[in-house]
Amino acid sequence: MIIRDAARDDLPQILSLFNLHVRETTAIWRDREVDLADCAAWFEGRLAGGFPVLAAEEGGRFLGFASYGPFRVGSGYDGAVEDSVYVAAHAQGRGVASRLMEGIVAHARAAGRSVMIAGIGLPNDASVALHARFGFVEAGVLRGIGLKFGRRLDLMLMQKAL
Repeated sequence: MIIRDAARDDLPQILSLFNLHVRETTAIWRDREVDLADCAAWFEGRLAGGFPVLAAEEGGRFLGFASYGPFRVGSGYDGAVEDSVYVAAHAQGRGVASRLMEGIVAHARAAGRSVMIAGIGLPNDASVALHARFGFVEAGVLRGIGLKFGRRLDLMLMQKAL
């Protein structure tokens, strides 16, 4: 398995995986899928902001992606970033998320970031366990703040000092 900087050629696979989560899971709290132009704008924005977008692949097959970006707007939050890790169904349980997490944590440290935040829509035992393995600790749960598939959702915040 290779973890590398994502390229523009990866955008269709990133878009497909993102939209799968929009359609089928509570990991992304959106009602509508995004298009390739939206995905490209997100990608270019990440790169322009100095944030990584990493891709995992094996044998030329796309396995997943990860990134981090601003946690909140305002210069007082410049040291805090929020992570995102998504793995294709065919690649789950093979350590892909862990390898992607290693990459973004290392990047954030090298960039001088102070804390990484995970906002995890509950229930999501796999994401909570992944973050705990990397030293993230629960910072709180915001009850009922999300809405997806007609039901209220909780958001767990976890954080890791870098």
